[in-house]
Amino acid sequence: MGALQSQSDHHEYVDLAQKTGFSFEQIGVLHKRFKQLSHDEETLRRDHFNEIPDLACNPIRAQIIGAFFDRRNYRQNSEGTVEEIDFENFLVVMSHFRPPSLHLTEEQRDNVRREKLRFLFNMHDTDNDGTITLEEYRHVVEELLSRSGALGKETAKSIADAAMLEVASISMGHMEPDEFYEGITFEHFFKLLKGFEIESKMNIHFWNMDTSTLCK
Repeated sequence: MGALQSQSDHHEYVDLAQKTGFSFEQIGVLHKRFKQLSHDEETLRRDHFNEIPDLACNPIRAQIIGAFFDRRNYRQNSEGTVEEIDFENFLVVMSHFRPPSLHLTEEQRDNVRREKLRFLFNMHDTDNDGTITLEEYRHVVEELLSRSGALGKETAKSIADAAMLEVASISMGHMEPDEFYEGITFEHFFKLLKGFEIESKMNIHFWNMDTSTLCK
C-alpha cells in the first residue's frame, strides 16, 4: 500500500480510516510496522508476533497474540480463529487500542468503553463460550490494577480476589472464600469494571509502536 501516491492507495486509506478511526498518517505508520513484522509478506502469522521483544515478557502475551487471530475482533459478527491476518484485519484489531476522541457524546463514550471491555473479555474467553473463569478474571484485574502503577501486586491480588467473590455472588448468591465458581459473563465483567478507566489503559503509541503499552 505504501505512501499516498496513487488514487487507488488514497481510496484504500479512506476505506480503512472509516472502518478504524485512524488518520491517514497513523495508517501509514501502522502499515510500515506491519511490513516490518511480516518481513514484507502480505499476511502476519503468530510466529511473527513472537519476534517482538517487548511482547515476549508480557504476562498475558498469549492472549494478546491470540486477539489478532480471533474473528470476533474484526467487527464482522463472526467467530472462530484464523491462521494468518492481512493488514486490514491487523488495523481493525489495533483500532481497539485507539484512544477515544475528546469530542464524543456520553452515549458514544459508553459504546467505546463497552467495545474495549468486550475486546478484553474476548481475550480471556478463549473457547468462545461466553464466559471466562474466575481465575482468568483474577488475572485480568491483577494486571489492570498493578500495571497502573498505583498499587502493588499483592494489593491488586487482594482486590481481584474480592472482585471474584463479588461476581460469583451475583450469579450464585452468598459464597465462602474457599468455594469455586466458573463462569463470568460479559455483563458481569462489564459491571465489575464499571469504575475502571479502561479508555486510558487500552491505548497505543503510534509513532514508536511500543507493544508493551497494549495491556497497560
